Amino acid sequence: MQAPRPQARNMYPFIHIGSFQLGTFGLLVWLAAVIAGIVLHLTFARDGVDADAMNVVVFVLLAGIVGSKLWHELQSPAELRLTLHQIFLPGRAHPMEVVGGLLEWLRAGFAWFGGLLAGIAMLLWQGRLAKPNGLLGFRAGVRMLDLAAPAAAVGYGIGRIGCLTSGDGDYGRNTTSWMGVHMAKNALVRPTPPTAAVLPTPIWEFAAAMLIAYAIWRLGRHAKPLGWITGLYLVLSGVARFLVEFYRINPRLYFHHTMSNAQVAAAASAIVGAVLMIAVRGNPPVGGAAIPAQPVPSAAAS
Repeated sequence: MQAPRPQARNMYPFIHIGSFQLGTFGLLVWLAAVIAGIVLHLTFARDGVDADAMNVVVFVLLAGIVGSKLWHELQSPAELRLTLHQIFLPGRAHPMEVVGGLLEWLRAGFAWFGGLLAGIAMLLWQGRLAKPNGLLGFRAGVRMLDLAAPAAAVGYGIGRIGCLTSGDGDYGRNTTSWMGVHMAKNALVRPTPPTAAVLPTPIWEFAAAMLIAYAIWRLGRHAKPLGWITGLYLVLSGVARFLVEFYRINPRLYFHHTMSNAQVAAAASAIVGAVLMIAVRGNPPVGGAAIPAQPVPSAAAS
């Protein structure tokens, strides 16, 4: 007698507590920010950096959300114009409908690469302000990138679980295997057909992100050339995203319809990271117990 096939798990975009409705995506993004803030605080404490970790994380999170949304929407300007037209169609006479439409629009449609670029830009700026370990200017920004790499990996991984529970289209293709999951009826993007079980690829990304964070944290305990840790993060995260895209439902747009937009961006990330690691490998080590003393010049010394 054939054993019954295991039932696929259900994903739910909302948690209902009485009449109160809590979005699981927002909850997981909040949790990602908190855990990333803790990891960054521990990194600052380990490397002797006097900066507010949670303040850095909040700014990077906001920049990442804006950047990922813009990147996604600007891939199809005509569709964006049509969407905004529909949102503002009720006019000033119905402001709540317009606000509701905007909130609904902001619930889905984010691109990983846009968030990565915006987050990098914000970290460079935060580094210039914080002057970690006495470094100044662009070097200070790169140092902040190195310090934030483990926290970025952790935050990304936890956020991916929120993508899965909300059913925003980040899951994989249809499957009949034991690992399949079902999207709820009110998921942001339903599978085709809606009752199909799909591969939970965000869970794979979560596992990869935790491994990347652990590896980078361990390596960061020892002195490395400035920017080397950032390069390693770009390589590892790019390779992980490149591989998982083979199982995702994203449309194949490039190289004779064999690679998705995110896959090309992930490959570019890995290449840039590898070039960065090679370019800085001969530079003096920075970090861990070998941080060189570089005090900020005072007015009296100038």
